[in-house]
Amino acid sequence: MKNLQQDTIVAPATTPGTGAISIVRLSGPDCFRIVDTVVKLAHGTVSSAAAYTIHFGKVYLPCVASPVLPGKASPVLPGKASPVITSVASPVIPSVAEGSLLDEVLVSVFRAPHSYTGEDAVEISTHASSYIVQELIGLLLKAGARFAEPGEFTRRAFLNGKLDLAQAEAVADVISSTTAASHRVAMNQLKGGFSKELARLRSELLEMASLLELELDFSEEDVEFADREKLLTLLDATRLHVDQLAASFHQGNMIKNGVPVAIVGVANAGKSTLLNALVGEERAIVTDIPGTTRDTIEEVINLDGILFRFIDTAGIRESEDTVENLGIERSFRKMAEAEVVLGMLDCTAGTEELAAQLALLGQHLKQGSQKLILLLNKVDLVDNSVYNKNVSVINKFVSSIDNEIDILTISAQYGQGLDALKQRLLALEKALIPNQDSTFVTNVRHYEALCQASSALQDCRTSLSRGIPSDLVAEDLRRALSSINAILGTDLLDPETILHTIFSRHCIGK
Repeated sequence: MKNLQQDTIVAPATTPGTGAISIVRLSGPDCFRIVDTVVKLAHGTVSSAAAYTIHFGKVYLPCVASPVLPGKASPVLPGKASPVITSVASPVIPSVAEGSLLDEVLVSVFRAPHSYTGEDAVEISTHASSYIVQELIGLLLKAGARFAEPGEFTRRAFLNGKLDLAQAEAVADVISSTTAASHRVAMNQLKGGFSKELARLRSELLEMASLLELELDFSEEDVEFADREKLLTLLDATRLHVDQLAASFHQGNMIKNGVPVAIVGVANAGKSTLLNALVGEERAIVTDIPGTTRDTIEEVINLDGILFRFIDTAGIRESEDTVENLGIERSFRKMAEAEVVLGMLDCTAGTEELAAQLALLGQHLKQGSQKLILLLNKVDLVDNSVYNKNVSVINKFVSSIDNEIDILTISAQYGQGLDALKQRLLALEKALIPNQDSTFVTNVRHYEALCQASSALQDCRTSLSRGIPSDLVAEDLRRALSSINAILGTDLLDPETILHTIFSRHCIGK
């Protein structure tokens, strides 16, 4: 593996121009000297400063000096000594006190190993001007720093043992979290909650593997150190734990990316109007022409700290338009992927047409699993007699469906009933994710590794049940251990490729 700790890296840790202050971060063995070259502290130097201290300083742009030509003299000012003749021009190396003032800064000092990266580190706080940040980084690069790769600060933290790989990956999730729920899950992983569970699983697997390996050392004496019944019991408990963690990926994905909610119905039922009303802006085009929405439109909305990913689909109807039919097919696919389906019904339709709309919904609803909310839209346009007939048709449909169903009356155009819809969505989210303080898997790589571990444990159990020799059973256990190790970042088969892939998804400066 390439040793990244031999040089000093620099990058902006904040986005310039988006606030009052920007932070430029350095990490590496030469960071103190480099900063001393660029920043003039009011008192002392960064190299001599104590850890966890902040110092006021100034950054100057270097002077632009004219070269002295061979054999030429500098001009003689009145009353001054004779000029010195210089035969060869020499490079001008400005000190930090030369040139015009770039900015007044605060310098935070961190000494190894007690820093984020485990190395000597410095953070320079400047005014949030993109020009200032650009010039400052340019000076630091000239002084000997190298511009950091994406995620390289966190990668160094991992390589220096400050974080395991699961925690390092959680850093990106903490930064990108947009709700209280996603932040809580990411912070739990960053603090090591997920890693502790994996470490416990790893310890159990190591205990099983060590007993089987011990048997291999005494294979000629036909000795069993591992009680097969106890081993099977432990295997079942371990695999159950692995499967529970893998199953949490579904809920973790909803917390991280939003609960998928498909808005489905016939053309002109008011789906796009509803999406615009929920978003609070004209996100989807609304016209009286059927088939206006040809493709799905997605919008993520934060309701009381919970993300919902609303999907406006093309109107479901018979059409001879090839493009529209492609949109309708995609509508059904998006409906199948959704946790909650909002069935938009046009209250102004006749009972037969309404029954046809419901039948079409029922054909594509996942029986027994999807949550369905039937929305009787355009309620402001019908009288009580029409409304009662519609309710009778809907009740007949509800009795034939094995799904949890709610019925709400709304007017998407005028916002009537939207508050009730939002409250029902929040209640459904609590049912979908009952315990948000649990450990959730939100990373695809972790999920796939857990599935591989579960498969290896199942193979191990099968081998034990059939009396397969210990060496083959131990091999299955080693496969399970390898999958757990891959999540934590130990015993990686191809560490350089894996680490590059993982940390390249981090932002610059983190």
